[in-house]
Amino acid sequence: MRPLRIGIDARELLGDATGVGRYLGELLRRWTARADARRRKLFLYAPEYLPLTLPAGTVEYRIIGRGRGTWWEQTHLRRALPTDDPDVFFAPAYTAPLGVQVPLAVTIHDISFIAHPEWFRAGEGLRRRWLTRRAASSAAVIFTDSHFSRLEIERRLQIDPGRIRVIPPGTTPPLTASARGAAREPIVLFVGSVFNRRRLPDLIAAFARATPDLPASRLVIVGDNRTWPPQDLPAIAAAYGVGRRTEFLRYISNEALGSLYARASAFVFLSEYEGFGLTPLEALSAGVPPIVLDTSIAREVYGDAAIYVKRDDLDGTASAIRRLLVDSASGDPILARAPAVLARYSWDATAAITLDELERIARR
Repeated sequence: MRPLRIGIDARELLGDATGVGRYLGELLRRWTARADARRRKLFLYAPEYLPLTLPAGTVEYRIIGRGRGTWWEQTHLRRALPTDDPDVFFAPAYTAPLGVQVPLAVTIHDISFIAHPEWFRAGEGLRRRWLTRRAASSAAVIFTDSHFSRLEIERRLQIDPGRIRVIPPGTTPPLTASARGAAREPIVLFVGSVFNRRRLPDLIAAFARATPDLPASRLVIVGDNRTWPPQDLPAIAAAYGVGRRTEFLRYISNEALGSLYARASAFVFLSEYEGFGLTPLEALSAGVPPIVLDTSIAREVYGDAAIYVKRDDLDGTASAIRRLLVDSASGDPILARAPAVLARYSWDATAAITLDELERIARR
């Protein structure tokens, strides 16, 4: 009997892997490490060599075409699938080739481009909305990360809730062996792609209000600036008088990131719209209390293991930042509740449930 053949769009593994790339990488590592891994053959499609080493015998790499965008997806990938004759196709990042002739599973992590089109360039937003709607309408199953996103997909895309499966991502402890035991410093940290919805100007303003008499304090922002309309964050930091104490890092290694988590005293994530929001959980697992905007998705994901602030409450945000910088013990109650919250999220469980669903729709 031939192995179950699973086709996978692997583009998100290329370059500097962010949220979706990490999600796919965690799934693949676990699927190929299972005792029954040879019951399946994973076909990974990408336009370039993939920087991911997986066990031989379980994976076949298909390097096809050029480019990483919609044209590649709808031409090169679409033409390649019939050649390999997969039993099921998995699209981990919102969209899929049109007219896939096998059962399709697509992960829609959030629908910010539908809920808030003003945050996207006109052409990009139109493309995302159209292709995601088409993928959702044809998918046998839609994976999403939270109950909040399930309700958004059901309501805004008019999808039968029976086709939507909530599978939260796991968390990966960000501390390397060399970073463990590092002394905490007056560092306020943000990690994540920089979008308008994450309100980095508010974070900069709150940091400035919290630290006028703390010259050693620093704000470190890690993530690629993808804002639209564009935000000149270094100029904003300079205008608030904290330009020299604010550091912008587009992308850093896992080791360098682990060092920052090990040394930071506060983590701030003021996002007003997320499908999940993973980096505050990483902060928790590294012993850094997170300060987050008080939203329904934040309450769902972080429970009672976060400090919540209201939207536009710069004074309240500044007060929370200052408390964590000047009194490290003030975050202890949050950290004491962290293990119970973190126990909800396991990459092993995420991978197992996702694979079960792929096998279920392939057997139809």
